[in-house]
Amino acid sequence: MRKSSRWAPLALLAMSLAPSLALAAAYDPGQWNMPRGVSEISHTVFHLHMLIFWVCVVIAVLVFGVMFYSVFAHRRSRHPKPANFHESTTVEIIWTILPFLILIGMAIPAAGTLIKMEDLRGAEMSVKITGFQWKWHYEYVDQGVSFFSTLHADSNRARQLHSGIDVTQVPNYLLETDNHLVLPAGKKIRFLITANDVIHAWWVPDLAIKKDAIPGFVNEVWTKTDQVGTYRGVCAELCGRDHGFMPIVVDVVSPQDFEQWMQAMKGGQPVKIGHGPAPALAGSQAQTSAGAVQVAASTAVPSPGTDAPVTTAVPEAELMQKGEKVYNTQCAACHQPGGQGLPPNFPSLHGSKVANGPAEAHIQQVLKGKNLMPSFAHLSDDDLAASVTYERQSWGNKGGAVQPSAVRAQRGK
Repeated sequence: MRKSSRWAPLALLAMSLAPSLALAAAYDPGQWNMPRGVSEISHTVFHLHMLIFWVCVVIAVLVFGVMFYSVFAHRRSRHPKPANFHESTTVEIIWTILPFLILIGMAIPAAGTLIKMEDLRGAEMSVKITGFQWKWHYEYVDQGVSFFSTLHADSNRARQLHSGIDVTQVPNYLLETDNHLVLPAGKKIRFLITANDVIHAWWVPDLAIKKDAIPGFVNEVWTKTDQVGTYRGVCAELCGRDHGFMPIVVDVVSPQDFEQWMQAMKGGQPVKIGHGPAPALAGSQAQTSAGAVQVAASTAVPSPGTDAPVTTAVPEAELMQKGEKVYNTQCAACHQPGGQGLPPNFPSLHGSKVANGPAEAHIQQVLKGKNLMPSFAHLSDDDLAASVTYERQSWGNKGGAVQPSAVRAQRGK
């Protein structure tokens, strides 16, 4: 007991530092300065940082120069008898007025930058960001498109105790997600940031954004960048035991690619942007070259809530195979890949009353959520049926398979 309590503070420290260390490792190790960033506001912040840095350098050179000169020029060997004086009104006025003027000189550009960071006028698009333990939910306001973003399955498997996986061989370890936030280049984007459970913080250094996500409160911030690329961040607020495993990935694409992506998302088709995974809506993910957008074929499953009929039952083996992928992508962050859960907030699925009970109740809980578990109604009928089947038929559960038609029948109830 003593041994475990001795290491508890170190474990907590490691957990809190994990996302920041992973993010630092993603940058050029030879770069010691603050990253310049790619957004309009990040450039302003960088220039302010450099201005204040050089002011501090000049002050340090002057102050330490005077100190070293005084120590050398007035050492005991040269002046055995020290000077005797008490005060100097002139010196006191100088060292009061001069720092005041320096602070005012630094405050003016700093205040201008802060005002610019809060200026949301002219925003062309709004994205609502909601933090959950331990994932992000993105909603394109007025577009009817939303999805969750969780730690990528490869990183999630590698981080498990005794996984036996060399994390150095996992691409973007702890900094990759299943679904990326996609933004158009050249447009001013307003972010509405909140949380569903505890305080989180949405932090993307390249965009110069770090804003708290607070339950019951909406913070606003904006970004605009003309540079197409993929930019990574992490949750910067200690939000629980898996705080270090809720990364952020933002794909900035051309306006044309973004429009194509948005139209495909509205149609319920899986979409691939650059090297980032596609949101798990339906069908399989397609591989494309960087910067390209690829939409799945017309055989994709209808979007959630549609009344398209299902003519044939999906074999249980196929449901289980697909369900494992959906579960690892959408559910494993909370219920763990082995289904053992994170009690008391996320119970174990081994012998679960829900997984072994009526299928209708299981589907309703997945569709509507419960307590800290969010709704997964954004997933397609096929994905929901597969994941529910996987939960009901794994880890000794005997709940039976669920068809997409059963999920469709439960929507809206």
